[in-house]
Amino acid sequence: MGHVIEPGFVTGLVMEAECLTDVGCRRVGCVGPGFAHAGRCARRLVEDGARGLVSFGLAGGLDPRLPSGTVLLADRVIAGAVSLDTAVIWRDSLERQLTSFHPVVGAVVDSSQVVATVTGKQALFAASGAAAVDMESAAVAQVAAAAGLPFVAVRVIADPALRDLPGAALAGMGEDGRVRPMAVLAALLRHPFELPDLLRLSLDSARATAVLRRVGGVVGVGATGR
Repeated sequence: MGHVIEPGFVTGLVMEAECLTDVGCRRVGCVGPGFAHAGRCARRLVEDGARGLVSFGLAGGLDPRLPSGTVLLADRVIAGAVSLDTAVIWRDSLERQLTSFHPVVGAVVDSSQVVATVTGKQALFAASGAAAVDMESAAVAQVAAAAGLPFVAVRVIADPALRDLPGAALAGMGEDGRVRPMAVLAALLRHPFELPDLLRLSLDSARATAVLRRVGGVVGVGATGR
């Protein structure tokens, strides 16, 4: 039997954190996207008393069978030659809680940068077999392992495997985890041909964010650990 724990949630984007804080989740950390930010945030949460760690947010799809809006529960996180397993009992509990979302269980692979092209996604999928890619889960997993705490990753596919990310969208990602609309607009003015891809990405992201918000309402109010 598992027991109720009070986890700490790490996100790379402010809007991901808001999916949890809006439902009253107390231990949520977000200082920006990427491995270094996520690791610092996770260590802070452990120091604050978190008894488990969750990597929570959106992810890039690698498995071409998974559309945007797919809920992914990671069974392991791949970082180079290292593979870190998630906490089985906790993950199974989340899978039961999220049954209505039809979650997929699969691997998440780490990347030091956004994988923006279909070609890049295909190569990473072939090399890792992972269902999705993100930039934070590996750091959170490593902090949890070092602290002897359970770890899970709950991710929602935003951009599917067969979708390129336009440069205008990448320009809008701030180092602090906030979206910068004016930077997106400036990039789009320089490259107006990206507008159709940006609109498709906006629809994908809106779908994924709506699912993430609903998932946050389920997992953000409690969790079951080891």
